[in-house]
Amino acid sequence: MKHAKVTRRMLTGATAAAVLTIPAAMASADESPAAAPARHAAVPAFGAYSGTLDGAPKPFDPHISNNTMAVSPDERVAVVTNSTSDHLVVIDVRRGRKITEINGYVSPRNILFAPDGKTFTVSDSTLGVVDRISLSSFQVVNRLPLGAGVFGTAQSTDGKWLYANNEAAGTVTVVDQADSRADAVLTGFAEPRQGVKLAPAGDKLYVTNYKGDRITVVDVKTKKTLQQIEGFKAVRGLSISRDGTRLYAANSETDTVSIVDTASGATLKRVAVGQKPYGAALSPDGKVLFSGNLEGNSLTAVNPADGEVRGTVKGLKEPRQAISFSADSKTAWVLNEDLTVAEVDVAALKVTRTLGTG
Repeated sequence: MKHAKVTRRMLTGATAAAVLTIPAAMASADESPAAAPARHAAVPAFGAYSGTLDGAPKPFDPHISNNTMAVSPDERVAVVTNSTSDHLVVIDVRRGRKITEINGYVSPRNILFAPDGKTFTVSDSTLGVVDRISLSSFQVVNRLPLGAGVFGTAQSTDGKWLYANNEAAGTVTVVDQADSRADAVLTGFAEPRQGVKLAPAGDKLYVTNYKGDRITVVDVKTKKTLQQIEGFKAVRGLSISRDGTRLYAANSETDTVSIVDTASGATLKRVAVGQKPYGAALSPDGKVLFSGNLEGNSLTAVNPADGEVRGTVKGLKEPRQAISFSADSKTAWVLNEDLTVAEVDVAALKVTRTLGTG
């Protein structure tokens, strides 16, 4: 069995604190939405590519597009973006209104909230960084230089460890977030993009290889490859069942979602869903799987237990992988291409309102 090579190295360059021009009214999501966007004022340079060449925009990997959304643990704030935007949008979930925009990005790829909900991270594959941003001030409080191509991210439940895919280098960097340093760099992947998930038990890391049509399973403790699961086609989003026995992955080229036995790596079923599925999001209670169908402008609701299609959620605009569930599994939030968020009643399979329109 092939093992992922491990190279230990310290992060180069200083971590950075950024000063943003923020109106006082933006200190909390409970305050009235502010008209002025938050802007980077002084992020110290460390030699990263700026996204421009001879004064003209030149993103690092514009041929790859995706979107991302994270909802705070208290379900009061959503932060959203897509890879063609130069900003993040912060939305008050309860009021359904946009709070502000945070500018200064070129190709933002993935957003994650810290377990305590006080900060969130965003990766940018052109700038080659993962920024940590304070939710109370919208300031960048830490900047990790992880290299151009940094893409999907996952983190441990305690927030200590961050796992960052690099689609260009074919690596996953393991970051000790407490010390802001790289603990290891895992190699041997084939264009790992947004799809990277930790098993609920926290013992295994699942990394999609978009170019290799496979998912690599890594032992978190030893940092060695345990398994290569094959049989996918343009694999995108993935989810792992709470007991760790099932894997669900979207195949965007065959309009299917694969249900896989994680022990054997065998595909148990391929479920026909909508056109160009990117998302494969499993609800916290494990009772529904949503496939985000980019070209179908819909979600397909699948019963994870038997793979039967339960129905379709319509009225969406190019949904992809950015799908989040409430803790009670009754509500789902789905990002539209215009960076508004559709709120979905999971039982009724119906969009009940749209957030972020004003």
